[in-house]
Amino acid sequence: MKYLSQTLLDDLYNQTETAIEKTIGHWQQLPLHILKQSPGAGKWSAAQCLEHLNSYGRYYLPAIEKAFTASSLPPAIEFKSGILGNYFYKLMLTDSSGKIRKKMAAPKNHQPPANLDAAIVLGEFISQLEKTGQLLTAARQKNLGKVKVPISIAPYIKLKAGDVLLFFIAHIRRHMQQAERALKAAGSVTANAVPV
Repeated sequence: MKYLSQTLLDDLYNQTETAIEKTIGHWQQLPLHILKQSPGAGKWSAAQCLEHLNSYGRYYLPAIEKAFTASSLPPAIEFKSGILGNYFYKLMLTDSSGKIRKKMAAPKNHQPPANLDAAIVLGEFISQLEKTGQLLTAARQKNLGKVKVPISIAPYIKLKAGDVLLFFIAHIRRHMQQAERALKAAGSVTANAVPV
């Protein structure tokens, strides 16, 4: 799939800003026990959903930054998604109602524990979203098709930076929607105040 690079980055940046607004404006105001409440046996709480995202951010944010720092190639007008990158991105997409299209088990090292400090998880998640916004701004000066980023499940495989950013933001959106469902089940009335 082809994208206009700057239009793509605008969209990803706007999605990140919406996520920040949701997290700070609504979720940070909730009682911590609501964030930690599981919607059912074997289901993640909102805090677990965010910790899962934090675990990916701990890998991808430094990896993206390192790849950007190592490249001096000028930006290109268009970005063409790679076959594998586009596949991973599409795996993360949800339908129009926010339901997961394809369920998958989280890798062992990305499975969050049940007993979390929700305040710490939320704080890290906000910091990671802010860092994501900074990297999306830096990406405007980078060639999204030529800069390559190693993936977490197999670091010897490198994908185009544009594909990694698409995947990373779609993954955030997917699990924020999951967190919203957990908050609704826990009785939060503010969960839907801002769309994700």
